[in-house]
Amino acid sequence: MTTMESRVLSLSDLELANLKLLTWAGCLYCLIWSAFAQQGGSDCIKANAKSCGECIQAGPNCGWCKKTDFLQEGEPTSARCDDLAALKSKGCPTEDIENPRGSKQVLEDREVTNRKIGAAEKLKPEAITQIQPQKLVLKLRVGEPQTFSLKFKRAEDYPIDLYYLMDLSYSMKDDLENVKSLGTALMFEMEKITSDFRIGFGSFVEKTVMPYISTTPAKLRNPCTGKQHISGNLDSPEGGFDAIMQVAVCGEQIGWRNVTRLLVFSTDAGFHFAGDGKLGGIVLPNDGKCHLENNMYTMSHYYDYPSIAHLVQKLSENNIQTIFAVTEEFQAVYKELKNLIPKSAVGTLSSNSSNVIQLIIDAYNSLSSEVILENSKLPKGVTISYKSYCKNGVNDTQEDGRKCSNISIGDEVKFEISVTANECPKKGQNETIKIKPLGFTEEVEINLQFVCECQCQSEGEANSPACHEGNGTFECGACRCNEGRIGRLCECSTDEVNSEDMDAYCRRENSTEICSNNGECICGQCVCKKRENTNEVYSGKYCECDNFNCDRSNGLICGGNGICKCRVCECYPNFTGSACDCSLDTLPCMASNGQICNGRGTCECGTCNCTDPKFQGPTCEMCQTCLGVCAEHKDCVQCRAFNKGEKKETCSQECMYFNMTRVESRDKLPQPGQPDPLSHCKEKDVDDCWFYFTYSVNSNGEANVHVVETPECPSGPDIIPIVAGVVAGIVLIGLALLLIWKLLMIIHDRREFAKFEKEKMNAKWDTGENPIYKSAVTTVVNPKYEGK
Repeated sequence: MTTMESRVLSLSDLELANLKLLTWAGCLYCLIWSAFAQQGGSDCIKANAKSCGECIQAGPNCGWCKKTDFLQEGEPTSARCDDLAALKSKGCPTEDIENPRGSKQVLEDREVTNRKIGAAEKLKPEAITQIQPQKLVLKLRVGEPQTFSLKFKRAEDYPIDLYYLMDLSYSMKDDLENVKSLGTALMFEMEKITSDFRIGFGSFVEKTVMPYISTTPAKLRNPCTGKQHISGNLDSPEGGFDAIMQVAVCGEQIGWRNVTRLLVFSTDAGFHFAGDGKLGGIVLPNDGKCHLENNMYTMSHYYDYPSIAHLVQKLSENNIQTIFAVTEEFQAVYKELKNLIPKSAVGTLSSNSSNVIQLIIDAYNSLSSEVILENSKLPKGVTISYKSYCKNGVNDTQEDGRKCSNISIGDEVKFEISVTANECPKKGQNETIKIKPLGFTEEVEINLQFVCECQCQSEGEANSPACHEGNGTFECGACRCNEGRIGRLCECSTDEVNSEDMDAYCRRENSTEICSNNGECICGQCVCKKRENTNEVYSGKYCECDNFNCDRSNGLICGGNGICKCRVCECYPNFTGSACDCSLDTLPCMASNGQICNGRGTCECGTCNCTDPKFQGPTCEMCQTCLGVCAEHKDCVQCRAFNKGEKKETCSQECMYFNMTRVESRDKLPQPGQPDPLSHCKEKDVDDCWFYFTYSVNSNGEANVHVVETPECPSGPDIIPIVAGVVAGIVLIGLALLLIWKLLMIIHDRREFAKFEKEKMNAKWDTGENPIYKSAVTTVVNPKYEGK
């Protein structure tokens, strides 16, 4: 029979620390509300909301205009729902826009406890606070997240309950003696961590059926040879999962307190899990309930082993942190198991468990150095996100935002948690979720209240006379019709919808089209259809108007300078024209001299229309066929300043159109930089003298000329230097030519001499006879002479 004994061997209660409250700045409040955007407006209109409640559920930027006369002819009730900025632009006052927002309210906010070992003040475990706040209410509007801050501080000297669960199969025989002395030794070590420590022991072997154990009568009566002695089983994996399940769910029998709960699972073998019970004919799934009687598990032969997921659920529900103390042989198996069980650790157990105390201390330090937040099951349509603010400036989001690592006892970490509702519950009831650190009993309770209706709906008038003789409820500026009634004012019954008599009210005079083919006739009134582009709207009694078929300029309706109403542009101030493309602003026509179009044209639609055809340019300042300013005025300046030139005789008649000022020198002339346009001129007079003047026109159109009073006339030539220069030049040129000739002759002679020397060295004299020399001696040979 599988045995599991739970006994408290020792209990140590030491004095607790003084309580010192810390100041906390409060939870952060973050209200995320975005400004007007086209996409947001589209979402609001596409929702086709028939009531204010439906509207605010379409998105966080949607509002409902409850102004009674807000709608234009032909517009459906759903046109009351739009983006906030769009509603204001359509003329809905701010006070008539229903736009309820979510909120956050903290109900319980105790400070985290600052407690140290050895302090005189003793606190009960339930009086210690490690998480803040403890309780709050979030009012959620669809699409609008509500954010709050959660603070966690691992309290020093926090009570610990430890349960040691040991495999008592025969292979663990040599470990049992060391475990018997574990309680006292572990107590001394744990006193360094906490003054409030309790320890309990339990054991397990295997299910009491074949093929797991021997079923001989003697073994069935007593599988163990003595109290707390080892037992024998037949297969290698053990029934440890059965034991872990009972330790987790039998809190009252085990004696767990609401403190840190540690479960040490010690074995040198593997484990059976769900499905393995079929080998013994056990097919009923584990029910996850407590079945301890006299400290014995009584249903091992009835229920299958629990699954890993089932164990994870029960360990988490009961805030138990697991330490697997296993031998080297099974390290790999239990490390994989650790990855599936949050807040668990694996330690290597020596062959005789002599290192178990150090293993527990190390594992506890590892577990307490990490905090992982988990939340209960979320209601449908609700999402939650985490952002962690850990030690040393380490921040994380998404799944890693749930945890902080490398935390020492007494360290404080924070989490930013956002909760968002993506839809309203069908019944609109409140929901509660809980967030807690894994392995801890403390939790944050969050009551979720959903903003699914508008305030004005509660103020509605049922069977209102405004809704056609009481056929609907008048709320939020519109009628919500009773069943069987339709129409903007609930004026029709559903039986009258397709009546031909009603259609006659939806045709324009001398037209056969119903609602201009841009809507449908409901109760004798046109309800204009919607366009795919939600910014384009049909309106009018017969849906004959729209806001997108006006004249365009530069590809924009009304040139972007007006509003299209019933296919006619209503221009903004300073604009006119059928497409509002004609600007009445004369600033673009203003010339640099302050005159409109330089006085040579008129400003039409922001552009100069030059009246003199020879002038052109943005301000009629250019004249391709005109003389320059200097050439145009030089004759008049010459006659008035020096009494000479071509206009000398007619000067008083033709040249009095400017004011003239004489100056002493060119330095005295006006310089660039003055307000009036200025031209500097340098011209020749009839005597070939240079005279200098400036010409400018002020803002009043007056021409002003400043002229240097003394022209610069060239002096006559000096003959002697010229003749001397010419003679000297000729002589120098002659000498230069002679020198060049002499130099060339020297070069030539040297080349000829070098050539002669080269030929002399290459000459060869023949030492033989002179070919033209003839000797004076003649020798005759007798042909008959034979030498005798």
